[in-house]
Amino acid sequence: MSIEFAVRGDHIQLDQLLKATGLCESGGAAHTAIAEGMVSVDGTVDTRKRAKLRPGQVIRFAGEEVRLISETA
Repeated sequence: MSIEFAVRGDHIQLDQLLKATGLCESGGAAHTAIAEGMVSVDGTVDTRKRAKLRPGQVIRFAGEEVRLISETA
């Protein structure tokens, strides 16, 4: 399943994204998933909890795909 998520401003942190999309129920759960290498950004595992993600990037976690888009005013 694919989710489109609109980014406010120029970026969102990886841990915040997982929580905002409901893929993780808490920041702690997001940190654990990221640290355990369960999250990929643009096809590469990323273990940086506060990685800055920008529109156009694709995140995969727990069988879900999140496509980041720009928020339109």
